[in-house]
Amino acid sequence: MNHLFVDNLTVIDFAYLDPNRGLVGESWIADVVLGGELDEQGMVFDFSNVKRTIKRVIDELVDHRLVVPRGYEGVAWTEEKPDTFTWTLTDGSRIVHRGPDEAVVWLSAERVVPSAVAALLERELLAVLPGNVTDVQIHLREEVIEGCYYHYVHGLKKHLGNCQRIAHGHRSPIRIDRNGHRDYDLEKRWATLWCDIYVGSEEDVSGRWVDENGVAYVTFEYEANQGEFALTLPEQRVYMMTTDTTVELIAAHMADELKAEFPEDSIRVKAYEGVGKGAIAAR
Repeated sequence: MNHLFVDNLTVIDFAYLDPNRGLVGESWIADVVLGGELDEQGMVFDFSNVKRTIKRVIDELVDHRLVVPRGYEGVAWTEEKPDTFTWTLTDGSRIVHRGPDEAVVWLSAERVVPSAVAALLERELLAVLPGNVTDVQIHLREEVIEGCYYHYVHGLKKHLGNCQRIAHGHRSPIRIDRNGHRDYDLEKRWATLWCDIYVGSEEDVSGRWVDENGVAYVTFEYEANQGEFALTLPEQRVYMMTTDTTVELIAAHMADELKAEFPEDSIRVKAYEGVGKGAIAAR
């Protein structure tokens, strides 16, 4: 069998639900290996078609979606509300998501792990690739980050693309320079503050309440061009902003907070949104 490989084909920015961590933002780099017989061009698959076909399938299936493991016993939904499901965490608190079908992908597993998502992608790709391609291997991996990073989830209702989905996310490094020198302590502080966090906009809040167990909840709700979205989470798993939550505004928010704390110092924040992209704010 002949093999063709493409490393760093794409980055999947998405969110998933975990029994302990709750709503988790993630960014995985996808490497692909195709196996099969050579076609009439002497190729397993034309490199020029890799992004048009393979990257498109990977992006459409997982990128900017919420991955939910169907095998977890704490997930529940009803036929009366097929667009809504409840996720009960091991601590007894709940996350409720409502949105269009294209915002969610259901995984036949108990947990979201790279091998389970890769198996789903491999099955889908085999169905659309030419007959001479008989084996597809997807390797999903995290970026190697030297320094602090955090996992965050958000939704951008004004975005015309898939960022409008209320629960998609990223695994992101952060760099903070104070008076021209990197401040690792400040980076660690923000990474801890934003560990597995939902970054929400105050203007999207439709309700707050405390349940019978004393757990405080907040609900976000908005309508975008893909449909109606709603998300309810324990308030302790949310970081609130007064603006939208684009990476540009996130970087600006962090810089403003740090400038208020250190008014005499120069501050520069480089906030990433997943792998290799983001925004810079200086104060």
